[in-house]
Amino acid sequence: MPGIDTSRPFIAVRIAVLTVSDSRGMAEDKSGQTLVERLEAAGHILSDRQIVRDEIADIQQVVTHWIDDENVDVVISTGGTGVTGRDVTPEAFGALYEKEIPGFGEIFRMLSYQKIGTSTIQSRASAGVARGTYLFALPGSTGAVKDAWDDILVHQLDYRFMPCNFVELFDRLQEHEKRTKS
Repeated sequence: MPGIDTSRPFIAVRIAVLTVSDSRGMAEDKSGQTLVERLEAAGHILSDRQIVRDEIADIQQVVTHWIDDENVDVVISTGGTGVTGRDVTPEAFGALYEKEIPGFGEIFRMLSYQKIGTSTIQSRASAGVARGTYLFALPGSTGAVKDAWDDILVHQLDYRFMPCNFVELFDRLQEHEKRTKS
């Protein structure tokens, strides 16, 4: 049965939050604020928080900076995952992924379907790994952020969660680089 193994220590993860929006400022960013509140309540560390326009280059500039920052383990974005012309977050993230984590989007849409029905088909939520940093692209609605955090990320970003979790893989995410350097 999956759950928390209390014999394992909690390990705080350093998380950067990115809101992708042409119209929101920090005061209007309810989805980003929801993520911050939830990750801090879980005991994690907010490394940084920014808002960028729905532009691939702008998104990639911030995310690439965070990937290179040793104080960021995980990047979670909110917004820009729909199907309209301005929704480009999956394209921006996808170009950075070394390995995609397709199960994240699949599970997110399955959970979302239970709440909003077939409307979930419009979500292109995705996840992947880039140079040892986990990247998660969530829809911009507060409900979607809550679903992704409460039903997936709070567990997978907790080292105590068994039978397995993303945190226990941190040291192995860049094994391919170690092999090529030797």
